[in-house]
This record gives sequence, C-alpha cells and structure tokens, in this order.
Amino acid sequence: MATPEEIESLLSRVATGDRGAFRQLYRHTSAKLFGIALRILSDRAEAEDALQDIFVKVWDNAGRYQANGLSPMTWLITLARNHAIDRLRRRRAGQGGLDEAAELADDRPGPEGQVMRTAQRDRLVACFEELEAARAEAVRRAYLQGETYADLAERFEVPLNTMRTWLRRSLLKLRECLSR
Repeated sequence: MATPEEIESLLSRVATGDRGAFRQLYRHTSAKLFGIALRILSDRAEAEDALQDIFVKVWDNAGRYQANGLSPMTWLITLARNHAIDRLRRRRAGQGGLDEAAELADDRPGPEGQVMRTAQRDRLVACFEELEAARAEAVRRAYLQGETYADLAERFEVPLNTMRTWLRRSLLKLRECLSR
C-alpha cells in the first residue's frame, strides 16, 4: 500500500501527463475506489464502468488536487463516491425500479478482501456508535445510499442548512475517530 506522500507525488506527476505515474496510481488505488463504486452501485459491471470513468476524471483533474495536509485518498474517494452516486441517481431516474442485473451480481469480496473489509467495518461501526443515532443514520443515507440533502432534511424534519451542518460535523467526528 502506498503512503499518502507517495500518492500525492503520483497525483502531481499525473497532473503533468506522466502515464507511468498514472499506472502506478491506478495500481495503488483502484481496488479501494472500485470497492466504493461497487458498494454504492451494487452492480459489478456498472462499478467497473464507473471505475474507468473515475480514472478518466483523475487524469483530467489531477492538477486540481491540492496537498493541504489531508490524505490524497480522501480526494480520490470523494471523486469516486460522487461519481458513483451520480450514476446511481441517473439509473434510478431512468428506471424507476430495481435493476435486475444488480439483484444477480455477485459482489462478494475474496478471502483477503473479507478480512480487510471486516477490520475496516468494525472500526467504522465503532466510530458510528459515537455519533447520535439520527446523525449516524443521516450520514449512512447520504454517503452510502446516495440520498440528497433535501431528501434527508425532509425525512428528519429539519431545515436543509441544519442537515448540511449535521453531515459536515458528523463527518468531522468520524474522521477524528478513524484517525485515532
């Protein structure tokens, strides 16, 4: 696994058009970004397509990444999550129902992936337990299920700006917890 400094260096080289750096960046980050896309889209083929689109965006936008002390993976994960959520919303808007292929897709990780996933999940679950129940549920719905801030504000019967504040503060608490 590459260090944050190595990923930052690769991103800066990708911004200059370095294809070798792009290959290395892909090798170091694609599994994680694919997992995020798969978790959101629940369809292996669509997640693979999304991953390709995500890396096109990385190639096109690497120059926009700014090293600011935060993990470069945060930038990449945000890019992947947002792209996957956009795809999910387009799919829902276009179909109005469940995708039959998503129901049939086998998205189970292999043995190594299961061990890593379990450890990460346990850590994340522990951090979620530190949040108020309503705020934890709002974060899950926004960032794992793709609900909009407006939908969440309506669901939890709070103003839109209050929902944004809940989510921002909850993410900060989660980040703090995960960094301990």
